[in-house]
Amino acid sequence: MKLEPLFAEFDGLEPRDRLELLIEFSDTLPELSAARRDVLPPRECRVLECQTAVDLWVDVDDGLVTIEALVPRQSPTIRGLVALLIEGINGSPVTEVLAMPDDVLEPLGLGETLGMTRQRGARGLVAAIKRRTRAAQSA
Repeated sequence: MKLEPLFAEFDGLEPRDRLELLIEFSDTLPELSAARRDVLPPRECRVLECQTAVDLWVDVDDGLVTIEALVPRQSPTIRGLVALLIEGINGSPVTEVLAMPDDVLEPLGLGETLGMTRQRGARGLVAAIKRRTRAAQSA
């Protein structure tokens, strides 16, 4: 999985610099595919654990995971986290996605920096990715 090298980018940075780097990732969130861009996201795409409106699609093809997401630009922290996860997960085998840490803020060194609401949202986001990965694999 490509998450480990992304986590390593945060090593040795001060908390404020870690947060700024995460926010920089918000600009890298890929656009939705043409098939998803022109329709309203179905209700089941919403990640309910996130306070921010995050719509998430998880596809599994030949055992490899692909994620797409819609996150408002006005929420750069969660948008950055989603972008980082997409970059680190897309193209990874299902087994690696399911084995990723439940708390991705800890390896990023942001566990102490972000409030409890964002911490819960980040854990909920990872849980949603894993849940939807299992469902897509079974479909």
